[in-house]
Amino acid sequence: MLNIIKNRLEQGHRTTKYPKEKIELPPRYRGRPRIQKDVPNDLLNACSQACPQQAIDGQSGSMDLGKCVFCGTCERISKGEFITFTQDFELAVSQKKQLLRSDEPWPVLADHAKKHFKKLFGRSLQLRQVSAAGCNACEADLNVLATPFFDLARFGINFVASPRHADAIVVTGPISRNMQTALLKTYEAVPAPKAVIAVGSCALSGGPFRGSPEVAEGLDTILPVDLFIPGCPPHPLTNLHALITYFK
Repeated sequence: MLNIIKNRLEQGHRTTKYPKEKIELPPRYRGRPRIQKDVPNDLLNACSQACPQQAIDGQSGSMDLGKCVFCGTCERISKGEFITFTQDFELAVSQKKQLLRSDEPWPVLADHAKKHFKKLFGRSLQLRQVSAAGCNACEADLNVLATPFFDLARFGINFVASPRHADAIVVTGPISRNMQTALLKTYEAVPAPKAVIAVGSCALSGGPFRGSPEVAEGLDTILPVDLFIPGCPPHPLTNLHALITYFK
């Protein structure tokens, strides 16, 4: 017991104070993109053609964050004149159409949540995670939310083993054809009212596998999705912000 007390005094309090205090991520982190308007057409076309995910529309200059894997190719090509990735990790949206970004203001996630989900899950939220053929990157960044630094449980949010104990499912991966039955059975086992959360570009659009007959073109083509969290993978703070803003 004395050793435990000694270690506690030496270690101090390691849990982040977010959301009460803002967290500054390293400059190399690529978060919410800042998109400039009135960009020359040749620059738009160059970024559009170079994008490995076809996430940039060379005509309108818009960017689909559901497809984007945040590789930074467009920022390098345009040298920041078209797209600049900021350190803002608050990326989640409640409607898929809001993932199509140009230079308009970012939608306020809390406004939608207040109308639909906060009264249902305001005191407790139990989640069942489903990896539908994911590479384990999104899954790993969800797992770390249980560590002392993020401490998701302090908000009354926990991951559970059974969908029958869950309020929502969190889906990662491109939803392969072989995983669709397991996913649908998991969704059916969650008692109503329930929510569906899509995490990562694979779940949002198919990611790098988009266009393959073996994967879905996004989770919303299979189930009604309530929360979209873009990224490849989304930062743990992106997931944390989305969950506490939308449900708490």
